[in-house]
Amino acid sequence: MASERAVPYRAYGKDPALVESGAYDHNDDYSPNGNSVLNDGDDGLVTTAEDRDLKRGLHQRHLSMLGIAGAIGTGLFLGLGGAVQEAGPLGALLGYLTVGLVVCAVQFALGETAALYPVTGSFVRHAEVLLDPAWGFAVGWNLVYGNLLSIPTEITAICVLFQFWTDVTPAVWIVVFIILTNIVGFARIRVFGEVEFFFAFLKILLVVFLIILGLVVDLGGVPGTPRIGFYYWKNPGPFVEYIASGAWGNFLGYWSVMTGAVFSFAGVESLAMAAAETRSPQRAIPRACKRVFARIAVFYVLAVLIVGMLVASDDPRLDDESGTAAQSPFVIAASAAGLPAIPSVVNAVVITSAWSSSNQALLSGTRVLYGLALQKQAPRIFLRTTSWGTPYVAVGLFTLFMFLSFMTLSDSALNVFWWLVDLTAAGVLVSWITILINHIRLRNAFHVQGIPPQSLPWYNSWTVVSSWFGLVMCVLILLTGGFTVFTKGNWDPATFVSAYLDIPLVLVAFVFWKVYKRTNIVKLKDVPLTEALEQVAYYEEEPETKYSKWLVWISWIWD
Repeated sequence: MASERAVPYRAYGKDPALVESGAYDHNDDYSPNGNSVLNDGDDGLVTTAEDRDLKRGLHQRHLSMLGIAGAIGTGLFLGLGGAVQEAGPLGALLGYLTVGLVVCAVQFALGETAALYPVTGSFVRHAEVLLDPAWGFAVGWNLVYGNLLSIPTEITAICVLFQFWTDVTPAVWIVVFIILTNIVGFARIRVFGEVEFFFAFLKILLVVFLIILGLVVDLGGVPGTPRIGFYYWKNPGPFVEYIASGAWGNFLGYWSVMTGAVFSFAGVESLAMAAAETRSPQRAIPRACKRVFARIAVFYVLAVLIVGMLVASDDPRLDDESGTAAQSPFVIAASAAGLPAIPSVVNAVVITSAWSSSNQALLSGTRVLYGLALQKQAPRIFLRTTSWGTPYVAVGLFTLFMFLSFMTLSDSALNVFWWLVDLTAAGVLVSWITILINHIRLRNAFHVQGIPPQSLPWYNSWTVVSSWFGLVMCVLILLTGGFTVFTKGNWDPATFVSAYLDIPLVLVAFVFWKVYKRTNIVKLKDVPLTEALEQVAYYEEEPETKYSKWLVWISWIWD
């Protein structure tokens, strides 16, 4: 099937008249030296297969909202109360600010690398060409495994959320959302983009509404409720002592928030997974990375600040473990202010958040699996696509795993299911570490090969420093994520497994592929920078979108 990519006349000095006449075959593009710039080898560049079989249906606005949809979820709506309870209002705020800076480093590192290498599977394939094929194999299969289990996890969460309203058997909701997720999964990539765009927009509206509502309640704007202000910052105080006492206990409370904050932000890295299905990726991906970071950071920081003002860190209502809107600090504050409709609104949007997360896990997992198949690290059958560009065999595999949701209907099976989920709980940090190492290696390759880094489609002078900062922080958070189990009287096998078992899993996969295939660390002088820079010229420029008058005032969210 013919490629949808339009080759600009400036690319490789092609004659415009010959392009118009069809003398050049878009499925077999050649550079001036006669070498194919799209090939099926292991060089990590966009291959002929993905250029031919996948369709560029995503725009920059889809990517921006994709990242926002992935990061705004149950962690923000339901989890912030736990952070305040554990670290205090100031401790939680500082924890989320710290992780926000790490997310900034990750997003800018991903943006610079993915704009140069806009490939299916994103940072997994980047590791193939910048680090070591064995690391790409290990991280890729870790992501596939994590996403295979993530979808039934989200469907299980949806069932719990519906229990807030009805006693209908969870099996009904499991079937309904398996069908809905499959409809989106098998549809055109553009359909997925529009669905996620809509849900991200809903989430943003709710976040803005809750922040404004929180301010109104806090300042005494609801009749019959007193002004709270920063009272809870004074009593019981800005910090909560955790495990230890004094300043050390306050620090441990702040540090304990880190892991939860990381998982709250999880999903921002997924916006580049479908880079080969994105129009003008060299521009769309960097724009999306910049916009997503700014909006997510603002939303989370404001939300944590408001929650710390609304609810005391020792409020017993924060101990609610129902998994529904009842545990949301926003709902707790709204209920205290006599606003009975808020819990149902929050619960409804959290349900859409959970389904949105399952859609994203399906996109991310299937595209990584497709990318692994391209590199012959997964069966080639996963390269099969529909006429509209969906890797249907990969989607079919993920569909089979969706039925693991039914394990949650049995208590004994439920324990096994959550144990499987715990195996990859630290996968987010492994992914972020990979993104940052890829970027550091990329910039070092530019230095070694004597190519100015300003040649990158997107260049920022400070990102080398930020990537090192982000890498150090991610490693520290990964290694200390389960520090509580090493303190006296706090040993818990489940916590230890969820915090650390993913590390040996990835390392074992890395060593297995390295020994099996005898792979070598990629030499910086061999990183294909020139070829990638040449290939960038091939992507069409996405025209500036002109919005109608009623859309202009909200387009700041994604543009």
